[in-house]
Amino acid sequence: MMGIRRGALLKAVYAAQPKLLKDTASRQLHSTYDVAIVGAGIVGLASARELILRHPALTFVLLEKEKELAVHQSGHNSGVIHSGIYYTPGSLKARLCVRGATLAYEYCEKKGIPYKRCGKLIVAVEQEEIPRLKSLYERGLKNNVRDLSIVDAKEIREREPYCRGIMALDSPYTAIVDWRMVALRYGKDFEEAGGAVVTEFEVSDIAMVKESPAGNPEGMKYPIAIRDKKGNEVQCRYVLTCGGLYSDRLSQISGCSPEPRIVPFRGDYLVLKPDKHYLVKGNIYPVPDPRFPFLGVHFTPRMDGSVWLGPNAVLAFKREGYHLYDFNAQDFADALSFRGLQKLIFRNVTYGIGEMYRGVFLGAQIKILQKYIPELSLSDVLRGPTGVRAQALDRDGNLVDDFVFDGGVGDLGSRVLHVRNAPSPAATSSLSIAEMVADEVESRFTL
Repeated sequence: MMGIRRGALLKAVYAAQPKLLKDTASRQLHSTYDVAIVGAGIVGLASARELILRHPALTFVLLEKEKELAVHQSGHNSGVIHSGIYYTPGSLKARLCVRGATLAYEYCEKKGIPYKRCGKLIVAVEQEEIPRLKSLYERGLKNNVRDLSIVDAKEIREREPYCRGIMALDSPYTAIVDWRMVALRYGKDFEEAGGAVVTEFEVSDIAMVKESPAGNPEGMKYPIAIRDKKGNEVQCRYVLTCGGLYSDRLSQISGCSPEPRIVPFRGDYLVLKPDKHYLVKGNIYPVPDPRFPFLGVHFTPRMDGSVWLGPNAVLAFKREGYHLYDFNAQDFADALSFRGLQKLIFRNVTYGIGEMYRGVFLGAQIKILQKYIPELSLSDVLRGPTGVRAQALDRDGNLVDDFVFDGGVGDLGSRVLHVRNAPSPAATSSLSIAEMVADEVESRFTL
C-alpha cells in the first residue's frame, strides 16, 4: 500500500499534468476525429482512456466545457473507494463496484497514487437496525466483498475508540483516495496514448453534417458535427457523451430521449476542527434506512488529514450550484416542472424539510452525528465543502439506481451513445465502467 505523505506528492502529480489544465486557445485543434468523447469527469476520462488503449490506430478527442478537468462531481466527492456492500447481489452496480475497487487499487499502485486503506464501519445504534445490518452482511458476502465481518460493541471501540454502537459491519477493504488525482491521471494516460483534450468547449449542438464542401470527402467520412457556443466545430464518426449533470440535455440536443431526467441535489459537509481529528480513524457510516431516498450522514477521513461529516441532501437550484444562494432559472424550472420530482417531493416531504433544516441549523445535524460519536459537539465543527449529485429520476419519481445507456435511431442516433446515469459509486467503479462503456461502443459502432 502506498504511503500517505500527500502534500508534496499531490503537488508533484498535479504539476506533472500541465497539459490537462490548459484552455482551448493554447491548443491546435484538428477538425476531424474518429470518436469524440463529451465530458471530462472521471467516467468520461476513464472511458476515453480505455477506448484509445483498445484502438490506438483511431483518433480520439475529449471535449470539456470547463477550463480544467474533473472539477464537478469527480472533484467534489467524499473520496472513498467503496467495497460493494450495499448493492443488490447480481446487479450491474454490484459487479462493477467490486471489480472497480480491485482495478482502482491496482491502478493506484501502478501509477504511484497514494491511498489509505482505513476501512469502514457501518454502525447500528438502535436494535431495530440490526436486522438491516445483518441483511447488508449477507449482501456483501453474495457480492464477494472481501474480509467482511460483524463486530460487537467492544470490537467497535477497538477499531474506533470514540464511536458507540451495539453492532457494526466491518469492511477493512474500504479505502480513501483523491479521486480527482486519479481522474487527471486517466487524462494523462489518454494524452500520452495520442488523444486530444480540448477544454472550454461547451457543446451546444450535435448534428449530421449537411453537405460536404466541393472536392472535400471528409464530410462523408466524418458525418457528425459537434459545435460549441463560441462557434467552434469538431467533426467525427461517432460520439460518446458522459455528461454527468448535463447528460439529459446532451441526449436531447442529439435527438435522443429526455428521460431519465437529471435533478441536482446539493450535499453540504461539515469538517472537524484539526484538534478533533483524533475522534475519527476510518469511515463511519449509518445503517441505510429504506424509507429514505439517500444514505444519510457519515464520517469520512480525507487524504489531506481532514475529516468530513455529512452530507445532507437538498434540491440544488442550479446544476452546478455549490452555494446555498446559487440559482439558475432554467435549471430551477426544469427541475420543478418535472413530474417525477414532484412525486418524489410529495412522498418525502418530511424527510426533505428535515434535510433543509439540518443544513441551516448545524445543531440538528450534530445531534444525529452524536448518535455515533457522543463526544462530538457543535464547537468541534466548521462548515465545509459541498458537492452536487446528478440524480437521475424517472417520470414516476423513482431514483434511477443503475447505469443507463441511451442511443437513438436514424443517421445521427445510431452514431451516438449517451452514458445517461452513472450513479455512486461511479468513481470506485470508473475503470470497470470504462470497460463496459468500451464494450458498448464496440457493439454499437463499427470502429
